[in-house]
Amino acid sequence: MRIALIIAIGIHGIIHFFGFLKAFGVSEFNAISQPISKPFGIVWLVAFILFAISLFLLSIQLNHWWITGIIAVLLSQFLIIQYWSDAKFGTILNLIILVSILLTYSSISFKKKVMDETVKMFENSNTINKTILSKQMISDLPSVIQKWLLHSGAIGKEMIHNIYLEQDVQMLMKPEQKDWSSAKAKQYFTTEPPAFNWSVRLKMNPLLNVVGRDKFENGQGEMTIKIFSIFSIANAKKNEKVHQATLQRYLAEIVWFPSFALSSYITWETLDKHSAKATMEYNGTKGTDVFYFDENGDFKKFVAMRYKNPNDTKATPWTVTATKTKECNGIKIPLESKAEWKLEDGNWTWLKLKITDIKYNMEKMPVPIKSSRLSG
Repeated sequence: MRIALIIAIGIHGIIHFFGFLKAFGVSEFNAISQPISKPFGIVWLVAFILFAISLFLLSIQLNHWWITGIIAVLLSQFLIIQYWSDAKFGTILNLIILVSILLTYSSISFKKKVMDETVKMFENSNTINKTILSKQMISDLPSVIQKWLLHSGAIGKEMIHNIYLEQDVQMLMKPEQKDWSSAKAKQYFTTEPPAFNWSVRLKMNPLLNVVGRDKFENGQGEMTIKIFSIFSIANAKKNEKVHQATLQRYLAEIVWFPSFALSSYITWETLDKHSAKATMEYNGTKGTDVFYFDENGDFKKFVAMRYKNPNDTKATPWTVTATKTKECNGIKIPLESKAEWKLEDGNWTWLKLKITDIKYNMEKMPVPIKSSRLSG
């Protein structure tokens, strides 16, 4: 897609350069039968330069190519109108470039929205506490949760107050979908107050891109999905079912930052030697979920009754299962996992994810990481 756009801008720019050459008698340009005055020749040259700059910025993958691009398109269309009988088909290239500019601008706006939300979330969080987690601090928790915390390596380390992670994601958008769609996601958490912001870019096919953003903040949740970062196909917010679902998701994902198990927002209840029920309540939103662990104390799975969407009349069993566990930054966490809904006609595994990078307790706002990837 980007290569095709580069070719289109390149060809369009060269055509404008020939308009300049014709105006100054340097070269014939038979595509335009009308004479071109020297003042208009300068305008053709300026349009060429703007297209050339846009082409360069696009080729080195700087998203701000759209700024010079849109000026070039407007200037180009002005010239096309002046020489309409000969140049009218140039409008097609301008429309192609204009649509690409719109998509680029929408993508930038979406990323900026997510970043602004995350910056605000971090600014509102408490990062002063440097408490070291001790055995005495977890003595009142169910024995299975104590075993998990001990086995995870969280004891003796600073309690976690913020988290940044990146994920490789595979998704099935519908139960009947056969081919997995690959995506990249990043997620930010804070623990005081509890909040997260998760964004994903999903490539459905070579032409169709979908972006999504889920967030939980102030006890309320939002879920947004957009095609090309423009057209909303889902926008769930200001709904108690969405608030509860995002809180339950937050609770499920504390397996990536185990020290949050001590949070005053969570009440634990022992079920048996391998499981415990957690009830989290924050700012009027409440959710209950069950954690399961293996003999060693590794997290095994998480089960909750959760609403798939705001229109559901009843909750559906939702399970997150660890498929690979590994120590990362001194904490043993589920590195790979899958999520599934229990439907009437069988289980629908709709999500598989792998954490490729994770960082804890950052002193400043993190940015998307392009460094080392977790392996093994």
